[in-house]
Amino acid sequence: MVTLLSHLFIKDYQEYSNPVVRRAYGVLMGAIGIALNIVLFIGKYLAGFFSGSVSIMADAFNNLSDAGSSFITMLGFHLAGKEPDPQHPFGHGRIEYVSGLAVSVLIIVMGVEVFKTSIQKILHPEQMELSVLTIIILFVSIAVKVYMSFYNRIYGNKLDSSAMKATATDSLSDCISTAVVLLSMLVYQFLHVNLDGWSGLVVAIFILIAGINSARDTLSPLLGEAPDEEFVKEIEKTVMEHPDVVGVHDMVVHNYGPGRMMISLHAEVPGNIDVYELHDSIDLIELQIKQKFHCEAVIHMDPIATDNELVMGLRQEIVELVRQYDEELTIHDFRMVAGPTHTNLIFDVVVPQGYKKSDDEISNEIAKKINQKWCNYFAVIKMEKRYI
Repeated sequence: MVTLLSHLFIKDYQEYSNPVVRRAYGVLMGAIGIALNIVLFIGKYLAGFFSGSVSIMADAFNNLSDAGSSFITMLGFHLAGKEPDPQHPFGHGRIEYVSGLAVSVLIIVMGVEVFKTSIQKILHPEQMELSVLTIIILFVSIAVKVYMSFYNRIYGNKLDSSAMKATATDSLSDCISTAVVLLSMLVYQFLHVNLDGWSGLVVAIFILIAGINSARDTLSPLLGEAPDEEFVKEIEKTVMEHPDVVGVHDMVVHNYGPGRMMISLHAEVPGNIDVYELHDSIDLIELQIKQKFHCEAVIHMDPIATDNELVMGLRQEIVELVRQYDEELTIHDFRMVAGPTHTNLIFDVVVPQGYKKSDDEISNEIAKKINQKWCNYFAVIKMEKRYI
């Protein structure tokens, strides 16, 4: 159904990284989610009302909260697709993350309410009246939720949407909780053992776990998570394919929402090439990144002495020395400044976040190793953190 509707109503429906296409998919998926969840709510509510089952009623209101979540997701995609304005020059893409967090909060609130109601039913159990129609409604509900989890997972991955992935997780949790309710109904029907309150409690636990996991997944990009490793490698590969670039470092990826990324990096270039020629090459790389990855890029040029064999040879020795000290560390911006009594070796050392030693410890230990190997060479080290 989703595939058919996307073909009918979404232009360029396979361009998943296009912000306009993402927005259209978000609105479409939200509308489908609202419709299916409202139908399930009505069916389960009637089944729970006539049977007197708290677990079915809880499951029904869980579907109603899912309809509200779908509405929030749809609204989030609609707002996230708005063009940048003077107050928000980087666009509104992070609203999608906020909507995903709102969905998670709704799920948690519903889980708490179901938990409290189920405890009351355990303490004060009531008789229930079941019918074949009730069983059919529960079976249909499981099938619908499996389908919803399936298509939300597929398109959530294609669109890299936290909100859709959260909906997929919630739908799968709904399948399990509804299956628990169905099992308790069958046990009551054939064994006359009332597990209604207990099954409602299990439903509540599944709802709470799904809500907490979804909140964790949507909070991470809001707080500023590290970019995907494969994405970083693709950016580096694209930059290094240009013959004027001999190295890449200090890459920073700013995520302002899906399809709204800003990238900055330093590119090492030969110092003996005309600056206007290099500037033209850098402009072409920035344009290529924008066209290929749908994000803005700013590249800083770092000239290095590629035609000086002494400098390049010594640079490689320092690279090996730092690698022997710790393979997690890297260097860049290497240069030599010779004086009458000694020579300064100036370079930057990049350290991962959360490294076990302080910057001063690392700098002093590397400088000591260099001075022990070359008594007239002194290291001038700038310490930097890695953001990828």
